[in-house]
Amino acid sequence: MSIKSIAAKLFAKNIYKKTQLWARNPVATQQAVFESLINDAQQTQFGKDHHFDQIKTTADFAKQVPIRDYEDLKPYVEKVVKGEENVLWKGKPLYFAKTSGTTSGAKYIPLTKESMPYHIEAARNAILHYIHETGNADFVHGKMIFLQGSPILEEKYGIKFGRLSGIVAHFVPRYLQKNRMPSWETNCMEDWEAKIDAIVEETFDENMTVISGIPSWVQMYFEKLQQKGGKPVGKIFKNFNLFIYGGVNYEPYRAKFENLIGRKVDSIELFPASEGFFAYQDSQKEKGMLLLLNSGIFYEFIKSDEFYNENPRRYTIGEVELGVNYVLIISTNAGLWGYNIGDTVQFTSLKPYRVIVSGRIKHYISAFGEHVIGKEVECALQEAMEGTNIRVNEFTVAPQINPASGLPYHEWFIEFDPEASGEPDNLEDFAEAIDNAMRKQNIYYDDLIVGNILQKVVVTKVPKNGFQEYMKSIGKLGGQNKIPRLSNDRKIADFLSKNS
Repeated sequence: MSIKSIAAKLFAKNIYKKTQLWARNPVATQQAVFESLINDAQQTQFGKDHHFDQIKTTADFAKQVPIRDYEDLKPYVEKVVKGEENVLWKGKPLYFAKTSGTTSGAKYIPLTKESMPYHIEAARNAILHYIHETGNADFVHGKMIFLQGSPILEEKYGIKFGRLSGIVAHFVPRYLQKNRMPSWETNCMEDWEAKIDAIVEETFDENMTVISGIPSWVQMYFEKLQQKGGKPVGKIFKNFNLFIYGGVNYEPYRAKFENLIGRKVDSIELFPASEGFFAYQDSQKEKGMLLLLNSGIFYEFIKSDEFYNENPRRYTIGEVELGVNYVLIISTNAGLWGYNIGDTVQFTSLKPYRVIVSGRIKHYISAFGEHVIGKEVECALQEAMEGTNIRVNEFTVAPQINPASGLPYHEWFIEFDPEASGEPDNLEDFAEAIDNAMRKQNIYYDDLIVGNILQKVVVTKVPKNGFQEYMKSIGKLGGQNKIPRLSNDRKIADFLSKNS
């Protein structure tokens, strides 16, 4: 065993012990975070506007600080963007993570000197927990890659702007610099397709051991590797044994990835966002990701079926239950207060607190009162594929409210993988398997089918690269951009229908 492997294992053991200290005291940990945030932000514009000096309890906070999304917080953010200090958080942020909003154009999410280290530590600690549990540290000798956005940053009023993944690229630890790929020049390329081609050329003959990124875009990289090498990725990279991902559920992609790789590899799921790094998979044996309760973020949770009530109850960590769908609300040391990030979560464990991402509060189908969420469609597809050779590259679901004939229905747009013999023999049978799985999970959907309000699922095949063409058409090909699993309208569906 090399000195590098031994050092990694010792470091991993130390981090594991530190994690246990706060994970075993979740309520006290969150209370300490809450008190620290309120105290540090009392003299900010936001703190004064919301009487932080009078807030003593989380109940006081819920009364003083309403739930906000980006649009609601935008007047404060705009002041910070223009260079004002002590607005949402003390001083000025180090960076703004620039993302594309659906209604507000560009969104600017602040990253402060207090919040930035947690983004880096969380990603590192996820790997260290894997090392501690499995004893596998051999990958530290190989090359690692994260498919990410350009690290080129702009600067205005002394604050740098860029994509989160590009900002994080500036914080790669020195001990990983020699292992990191691709080259800086390739990472700076904006054209995603050209960038992937360049990454394939740079990495093809390297000893790649760790590969990470959003599954849909890693899949594109793997397909190009396979085309170039004429063999599975696992034979091109013989020591590749760890896939790290975030942003979307890996399960719908797993069978496809195993086919592309040619064997199974371990995986680690992350839950990062511009607003904070919320959770990571701390165990290969347990379901869910460890919620990071000591990372400068105070969490509140609202039951998703109560979210649009006039005054929904805001639960703290000691009040949550297993299996309930919650909207995640955060207050952070980057100056986001009572902030709705749009994600919904469910707890899979309360000792310690582990979560899965169940969907987006705005990404659901409830055209008929069924309130179908992302977790349900992903599980239904996975169940329909079990025991078959079917492989799915990508999919999305939308309601068809006004069909040319018959009852309305949910239309599933699926890009299968015919090259791996991954198409269903009978599309109607496959659609029925999906429908049956949906009905078992969602009683409202089942009632609509039984009551002849809806007909069963209809599956529409999308041609190869159809989803990539859609993302290209809206200027969101590659990087951290993702296809929504669910839409309550037919914007995506209409594009795919015309091109199917």
